[in-house]
Amino acid sequence: MSRKVLITRVIPSIAYDLLTQAGFDVRVWKSETPMTQQQLIDETKKVNALLPLGANKLNKKFFSECGHLDVIAQFAVGYDNIDVAEATRLNIPVGNTPEVLSEATADIAFGLMIAVSRKMFFHHKMIERGEWKQFEPLKNLGVQLTGKTLGIFGLGRIGMVMAQRCQGAYNMKIIYHSRSRNLEAEKLFKATWVSFGDLLEQSDVLSVHSVLSEETQGLFNKSVFTKMKQSAIFINTSRGGVHNEEDLIEALQTGVIWGAGLDVTNPEPMLSNNPLLNMPNAAVLPHIGSATEEARTGMARIAAENIIELYKTGKMIYCVNPEVLKDNWRQKFEN
Repeated sequence: MSRKVLITRVIPSIAYDLLTQAGFDVRVWKSETPMTQQQLIDETKKVNALLPLGANKLNKKFFSECGHLDVIAQFAVGYDNIDVAEATRLNIPVGNTPEVLSEATADIAFGLMIAVSRKMFFHHKMIERGEWKQFEPLKNLGVQLTGKTLGIFGLGRIGMVMAQRCQGAYNMKIIYHSRSRNLEAEKLFKATWVSFGDLLEQSDVLSVHSVLSEETQGLFNKSVFTKMKQSAIFINTSRGGVHNEEDLIEALQTGVIWGAGLDVTNPEPMLSNNPLLNMPNAAVLPHIGSATEEARTGMARIAAENIIELYKTGKMIYCVNPEVLKDNWRQKFEN
């Protein structure tokens, strides 16, 4: 009997094709309306493997009813929507899709930095409102980026590409704060590890590329923004929960920091009346960091291959809780 896989939204067809060719019975939630929590649970009870999106909440309630799963292969790099500790307790491996979207997400961070520095979104809206009348030498000026200091919070794969972009285009000095040193970045970009306090004080552009965790939840709040330069630009392309949005709005309105570029918001989706959307010094995108054909296709491929590889060898290409993949773990699928 073929094993059953549930894909919780329509994603690039390569995932369906690979799984089908490997002999899986693939079921796809094709409605444009995302699953409710109960629908997710009800449909997951019918399958052996789950390929979810970041919007699906796999919490303790989910696992209390779906602890039978062989594997979860997330269609995303982040996995803060999954109670990994509970999955691990139930011996369920959880996969994700790193690396393949690093270039695409770094492009968004880089683009937001430029857009904020020159108030591009605001100027575009001025044209739409019919307010482009004449040349005004002292109005709505931006700032240059050449030679400035880029501070990276969470210097992993995406942060590395962002550093490369900024140093190559603008000869920016790179400083960073991460839980561990990134020796490769220090060699390639002469990046300097600094304390969190120094990161705030020294960064002209502070770009967030960390995971969302208990330590980073709401980390960038009023207290933190007041420690940054008044001329600083804050960029977040990681998770909206890393910043406190009300505090960020206040910091921009009162001139505590100069500007902000967001591809992630808190909450998501952002309401259309959010003040950030009409600020001259803000640029907001609807969480499109991985939204290229290449990145999304790569994510779908890796997610499918994570499932196929697990059943084939007992291993995964990318696993966030590899401790469950013991030497004899594959015996679970034999017979």
